[in-house]
Amino acid sequence: MSMEKIDFGEVFRTTQTDRQARFLIVCEHASNRIPADLNNLGLSDEAVQSHVAWDPGALGVAQALLQALPSVLVEGAVSRLVYDCNRPPEALSAIPEQSEIYAIAGNAGLSQADRDLRADHVYRPFARAITQQIETHRETLELMVTVHSFTPVFNGRERAVEIGILHGEDQSFAQAMMAHQPAGAAYDIRMNEPYDASDGVAHTLDVQGARHGLRNVMIEIRNDLIQTPDQQERMGAFLADWIQVAFAAHKAQEGAA
Repeated sequence: MSMEKIDFGEVFRTTQTDRQARFLIVCEHASNRIPADLNNLGLSDEAVQSHVAWDPGALGVAQALLQALPSVLVEGAVSRLVYDCNRPPEALSAIPEQSEIYAIAGNAGLSQADRDLRADHVYRPFARAITQQIETHRETLELMVTVHSFTPVFNGRERAVEIGILHGEDQSFAQAMMAHQPAGAAYDIRMNEPYDASDGVAHTLDVQGARHGLRNVMIEIRNDLIQTPDQQERMGAFLADWIQVAFAAHKAQEGAA
């Protein structure tokens, strides 16, 4: 089917809980929805439900943060296999032909025109939505937090890390979070694991956060810890408390500098 005839539907959603939003929460991989016209990109239903198509549990955590903090949430509403909104259009990984063990037949051999159309229909509207929120809340917005999840086993290798704190060009708030971990936290927490900026994961942090002068951090959560709504709410509450403590300390340090 010609890309021009594909109905991509809603590609992002924005939710706000406070007019004086201080925190911008972004969940790029919130959805595994593949537009019907793309026929599941040739994948089985099992593959579409797996972590290759989205970040399971991440949206529930992002929504819990939204309720706990004066914030606004921008979430992706299309599978990252259609277009990964945490990648720029020039990155091959923005529309992957392979993801872990899965070959993505519907992404194989796309022309540059087809890739551009996906970027135009998915990535650019999503990116504009984030930029618009930054501009709308310029007077109050202080921090951007992107929320992701990762699989416990990747390419046959188990991952011990449970929460990753990641940064791009601006590492200051990630360092503040690592320096102010909650006492007695029962999680294996590590900096820049299971990914780091060299894997291309800092795109939103750098383009939307650092370049707009906004403090920023990415939080990666192992998805076996956030499978149920209760787990997602508990993780969101844990992270909200941690973020606020780290933010207060970071802001005080900036003021003293």
